Amino acid sequence: MSDRTIRRQPAETGVSGWEAIAPRRFPPRVLDSALRADWLIVGAGFGGLSAARRLRQLRPADSIVVLDAQEVAIGASGRNSGFMIDVPHNLTSGNYSVGGAASSLLEISQNRMAIAFASEIAREYGMPAETFDPSGKINAAATERGLRLNRGFADSLRQIGEPSETLDAAQMREITGSGYYLGGVYTPGAVMIQPADYIRRLAQGLAGEIDLFENSPVLSLARKGQVWEAVSRRGSVQAPRVILAVNGHVESFGHFRRRLIHVYTYASMSAAFPAGQGGADRWALLPADPMGATLRKITRDGRSRIVIRTHFTYNPDIRVSERQVARIAAQERRSFDERFPALKDVPMEFSWAGALCLSTNHTPAFGEIEPGLYSACCENGLGTVKSTLAGMMAAELATGTSSEPLRQFRRQPQPGRLPPRPIAWLGINAVIRWHQLRAGREG
Repeated sequence: MSDRTIRRQPAETGVSGWEAIAPRRFPPRVLDSALRADWLIVGAGFGGLSAARRLRQLRPADSIVVLDAQEVAIGASGRNSGFMIDVPHNLTSGNYSVGGAASSLLEISQNRMAIAFASEIAREYGMPAETFDPSGKINAAATERGLRLNRGFADSLRQIGEPSETLDAAQMREITGSGYYLGGVYTPGAVMIQPADYIRRLAQGLAGEIDLFENSPVLSLARKGQVWEAVSRRGSVQAPRVILAVNGHVESFGHFRRRLIHVYTYASMSAAFPAGQGGADRWALLPADPMGATLRKITRDGRSRIVIRTHFTYNPDIRVSERQVARIAAQERRSFDERFPALKDVPMEFSWAGALCLSTNHTPAFGEIEPGLYSACCENGLGTVKSTLAGMMAAELATGTSSEPLRQFRRQPQPGRLPPRPIAWLGINAVIRWHQLRAGREG
């Protein structure tokens, strides 16, 4: 499978509010010539740019080219909720407490290694608190069932020595300005980021050390002797080693087929409103039920916005219609109004869909998949942290760097194989529907 034509390219639906409010500080470059490099990275999101930075640390003299099919932060990296979470988080399980103590501690250590890597980036490039904020997050409960889930989550953390703080309804009302929530569990280790701004600042910081080309999709990737050649619309790149950091689109390159679950989630961002409404200036809520609504409030220069993310859909063709985004945006409007009746007159300014890639066994699509070709894909619903980690580990693997984190990361099995498409379609949609119905007011 060393010669592949890539016919399916990323396609986004709706304008991400994160991307819309993140200033662009450097001009995009388009690949328009034939280049040779020591390394080619495909994808300029969390995985690809983290791999580039780690390569710069490990091989500072090597030349690195990064290609992206779109502009930086237009794709999935600028469409998530901006949570860099350290404690276990597994969407496929329907529960945050997903394993035994040993597996949970390992996942926490890996997540924190990725967060530390990102923290170093934020410090080096002078990212402000609006972009990178180690403020922790709250699992918010709006139902008695949500309170039970939160108690189980807090108990699981307590058993492995992880700190948390239980919040009552009055404390939740003070934080959010809403009487919707019955309680919450605060964990301090999460970092809240403005994902589009983080990625753009990281790309800008790397600009003098790598060659980044945007709007330069890889149309074919072929092995020619000892090098790989990637052909784009107006140019090409030859390199002996290639890292694919394209998440679910690794299937488009011919790998991990029928092993990846392509899911979309949906978000809306309010127009700016005067600070002082909606509780504290900044807060971040995950739902007690993982299939519920995620919310964040951000404030800058005396103006606030709230982002609400709800709903999951299974889209194996990696496409979402504008009609679907509009339909779910209307439901998000109702969820928003139930939580913040005093803000009913504040319009939603942006609504969008964002792609996730999951596997049935919660493992990444990682490793050397052909000689000199490496995959750092399938983030399993926590793209900011998991993709950062995968990019770091892919760089270490490809350079032959020996480390205990890499050894542990490589021990994970490959993503499990899916059943035939009709069965997968019925089964995955049924599971999503059941979990969303069960979430109830948490959504």
